[in-house]
Amino acid sequence: MTTPEQLKGYIQNGMPCDHVEVSGDGAHFEAVIVSALFRGKNKVQQHQVVYKALGDRMREEIHALSMQTLTPEDWAGRQQ
Repeated sequence: MTTPEQLKGYIQNGMPCDHVEVSGDGAHFEAVIVSALFRGKNKVQQHQVVYKALGDRMREEIHALSMQTLTPEDWAGRQQ
């Protein structure tokens, strides 16, 4: 069973990230992912970047992943 910590590591190892938070129960996960790769992309394209980083794990290990994807600028605005 995949843990939130493992999923966080998979994301961080698969793409450059400024910030990643993951919570979940081993089957269903929620993530906040901040990456410069998301600049200029719509939400569907941003999610595709994450799916690509996770590769086959999305089919084999992860049942459901709800994501909040943000650029570093969007994240900075939320932190103020």
